[in-house]
Amino acid sequence: MSTARPPMTAVSLLRAYVGSQPAAVAVMAGLLVFSIGLEIAEPRIAAHFIESVQLGRAESVLVGIAGVFLAVAVTRQAARIVSAYASERVSWTATNAAREDLTAHVLSLDLTFHESRPPGELIERIDGDVNQVAEFFSSLIVHIAGNVLLVLGILIALATLDWRVGLTFTAVTILSYLALSRIAGIAGLKWEDDREQSARFFGYVGEATLATEDLRSSGATGYAMARFHRHLRAWLPVKVRAEGWGSAIWVVLSIAFTAGTAIAFGYGGVFYRDGVVSLAGVYLIVAYAAMLNTPMEVLRHQVQTLQQAMAATRRIAELFAHRSSLADGTAAIPSGPLSVRFDHVSFGYGRDDSGDESGDGSKDGSGDGMVMREVSFDVPAGTTLGLVGRTGAGKTTIASLLFRLYDASRGRVLVGGVDVREASLASLRSRIGFVPQDVQIFDATLRENLTFFDERADDRRLLEILDVLELRPWLEGLPDGLSSRISPGTLSAGQAQLIALARVFLTDPGLVVLDEPSSRLDPVTEAQVERALDRMLAGRTAIVIAHRLDTIRRTDQVIVLDTGAIAERGATAGLLADPGSRLARLYQVGKVLT
Repeated sequence: MSTARPPMTAVSLLRAYVGSQPAAVAVMAGLLVFSIGLEIAEPRIAAHFIESVQLGRAESVLVGIAGVFLAVAVTRQAARIVSAYASERVSWTATNAAREDLTAHVLSLDLTFHESRPPGELIERIDGDVNQVAEFFSSLIVHIAGNVLLVLGILIALATLDWRVGLTFTAVTILSYLALSRIAGIAGLKWEDDREQSARFFGYVGEATLATEDLRSSGATGYAMARFHRHLRAWLPVKVRAEGWGSAIWVVLSIAFTAGTAIAFGYGGVFYRDGVVSLAGVYLIVAYAAMLNTPMEVLRHQVQTLQQAMAATRRIAELFAHRSSLADGTAAIPSGPLSVRFDHVSFGYGRDDSGDESGDGSKDGSGDGMVMREVSFDVPAGTTLGLVGRTGAGKTTIASLLFRLYDASRGRVLVGGVDVREASLASLRSRIGFVPQDVQIFDATLRENLTFFDERADDRRLLEILDVLELRPWLEGLPDGLSSRISPGTLSAGQAQLIALARVFLTDPGLVVLDEPSSRLDPVTEAQVERALDRMLAGRTAIVIAHRLDTIRRTDQVIVLDTGAIAERGATAGLLADPGSRLARLYQVGKVLT
């Protein structure tokens, strides 16, 4: 990534993402200034041609002047082409770096941030807003400066013809830009509102798309489309206001263009009649006045684009300004099997940044949204623990606290004797493996799915792991081996679970968290997964979130959770042998806990 700390302002955004390309920016700026000089010179060459015709100079002289004019025009266009190429390189380099940094920053934020925003909104922020500032990162600022220089050059050229002409057009230009700045400032706020509505709309579209199956099966498509139209209706007046103020800029400059042309004709006619200027001088007044229209029109478009880019920049800076509530530690998690200890841990979702729980703000654990209260247990290194409980009992919360997706409201969580708050997040998460029920498969090669796109992984190690998981026959049936492309629709549930196990094997963690990975498999595939699990858990600590009670037979001890507290715990074999225990009663009735 290009920056160690996220940039927070438009200036620092430019410095971070464009300042790292000084050579390209210098080429772009130099060529732009060069082309401006040639553009101002073109009317002079044309005026010289007019004078030469009036003086009756030889045809060869006229042809020579025409050739110079053609050469200047071609050179100017060539300079602009090279400048445009340089600006696109600057733009893509800066935009990709900004998008990379913004994506990494968003991924580093805690789950509280992600739970409060739909994925579609974040995609629009990362992609839409960054695309909006692409031109801002490259040619926009340079072109605005270049067109300002062009205007100054034209005004100086007009002043050299006659000071009254120069003074008049300077006044018209200043008044036009004052009006432009005023209107553009208002337009910028309107475009910022437009970008916000855009993010909300695409946030809903992403949310609805993910829920397609539920919407169709529930007959709720009409409701979803009604919400779709409500978002569009809310966006429409905002878009109209933004476009209206953008059009107001065009109206102001159109009036200025018309006034400038009329003034040029008036001055040219009067001065030629009085003998103040020649016919070539009249041409220069009219030509330079017309030339003012071009940079002012370009500036109109660029200022409007700049306002939109600045609105997007403020939103990018706002996103960069978000900080994870999880401060990274420095301690390293030790190697080998890891012990786990929960020391009087309480936790509640929906806390604000200050750590207060939502609701009435109390912290006594009653009626305050707490989902776990004063939970304490130990898992010695190299042993296995089963977690049993109904939905909402706290099983997933325990796993989330282990990975430090959240911090405990009270108490301590220790892994390998290290408080997770003091541990490096990278060290913590690299030493804990997770095998979920629902496995995320990417539309990529098998190798990339196994390694999470880590190109440093050794193919020999991958093949060894696939042998352990009894996946070598399946691999040999793929057309390109590890390079074969797979996607969620090409794998069975069992193959996806085995790939999840292979990912954990590859990281060689000291603690494995299993979220009942065999609960949805057929008996044959389940037996294969069970054999793989036995190999994986050898010499490692494991915590098994049990949805089917048969799973806990492999664990050394078990905890039965009920409404965020420990209702029962002990050796698994002992509790199952005790007919009076909760675990034994649940097991006898064959209750499947989810």
